[in-house]
Amino acid sequence: MDKAKTGIWGLDDVLSGGLSRGHIFLLEGAPGTGKTTVALQFLLEGARTGEKGLYITMSESEQELRDGALSHGWTIGDHIDVFELLPPESLLDDDQRQSLLYSSDLELGETTRRIFEAVERHKPTRLVLDSLSEIRLLAQSSLRYRRQILAIKHYFGRYAATVMMLDDLTADITDHTVHSIAHGVLRLEELAPDYGAERRRIRVTKYRGSQFRGGYHDASITTGGLNVFPRLVALEHRIGQDRAARSTGVAAFDALLGGGIESGSSTLILGPSGTGKSLIAIVNVLAAIRRGEKAAIFIFDEEVGLLLDRMKKIGIDLVALRDNEQLVIEQVDATELSPGEFAHRVRKHVDEQDIKTVVIDSLNGYQAAMPQENWLVLHMHELLQYLNRRGAATFLTVAQHGLVGDMKAPVDVTYLADTVILLRYFEAFGAVHRAVSVVKKRTGMHETTIREYRIDERGLTVGDPLKAFQGVLRGVPSYAGATPMLDGSKS
Repeated sequence: MDKAKTGIWGLDDVLSGGLSRGHIFLLEGAPGTGKTTVALQFLLEGARTGEKGLYITMSESEQELRDGALSHGWTIGDHIDVFELLPPESLLDDDQRQSLLYSSDLELGETTRRIFEAVERHKPTRLVLDSLSEIRLLAQSSLRYRRQILAIKHYFGRYAATVMMLDDLTADITDHTVHSIAHGVLRLEELAPDYGAERRRIRVTKYRGSQFRGGYHDASITTGGLNVFPRLVALEHRIGQDRAARSTGVAAFDALLGGGIESGSSTLILGPSGTGKSLIAIVNVLAAIRRGEKAAIFIFDEEVGLLLDRMKKIGIDLVALRDNEQLVIEQVDATELSPGEFAHRVRKHVDEQDIKTVVIDSLNGYQAAMPQENWLVLHMHELLQYLNRRGAATFLTVAQHGLVGDMKAPVDVTYLADTVILLRYFEAFGAVHRAVSVVKKRTGMHETTIREYRIDERGLTVGDPLKAFQGVLRGVPSYAGATPMLDGSKS
């Protein structure tokens, strides 16, 4: 089916290519959701390919429309005509008011006639009618409104124009007359969370004779227009990958993991604050880069500059790796970012740069910045499944509440991860030590032991299994025999 692209990549993806040519589509949404922006992008895309466009405006002046386009850096050129259909000034004159007939009866006929004349005069390939609320108010009844829209539809059909009708839902939000008449219906919504920027989303509620991606899709308006981020569906991405184990670069850590981390798998690193979750993830990033692969780190909690300085003090120069385009480091402000846009950013880097190691640090910041996102776990499930199918090794960090004893994570995603690494503090010989264990691994066997590890100027050092202690994971172990510690002492 020949389709007219909307000029919005994400929306064309949702619509399986765009809008079917020669049909009428309804774009509805409350004021401020971005309908005019979408309509202008639709006409500008047509102008880019040499198609004639016409914008019939009944709610704002031509100058306001051009100013709005200019704010996005657009200029309405020769291929786009603007027809300003505003109430005549004579309506304000008391001498011109009707006494025997309602003025709306006359205005409706006059409005329709002027619309037809504009279409006859310009003969557009793409047409925008803004907005239907004016016609609905003039029609006064659902029957007259429906008949008027049908008349407009049949008239537009003569010219095989692709029509986008806008509805700001200010007249009657319960009236779905146009839904049954239109070939397709798109709905824009704006949500205002308790904290952070507003969130936008779009949904296709109807599209005759064409497949489309259902559900809500996150969107945003920036300088340059509306951006749509199609909902990620992992099952659409099937790429065969080997599941070979990849070394972490630390021999004792590899032994604990049963050989290393498999490509195309996800690893969750759990532990209280300060145990080195980010470092363990970065150690795997360095190992991937040494193998000639590329990696990406998405940071939610820590400022990028602080992370770079902290890693440099232990001999890890992330700046050089970033400058050599071996590593992507991106600071994520989740208060300004929707889950759909974040997934799109990850996907963009992975697809375009063939990244094989991805670090998301951490899920705590992601969840805390979006407390009203009820489906965060499902978003993460689709993202992890997608990365697995792309053959990327993914590392997620989650900070547990507390320091020792019984600790809980703010979000339980252990069932999503293929491997779960548990980090703990424990007290021994008057000092605080760190312990690491692997409590889950789907892709192979692993050690069931608990090993001590140290973080110092040399980086990460993993010791032998702590076989002489009981209760290490509780934080206060009991002595059960002699075990060499990383500092050289023995129990």
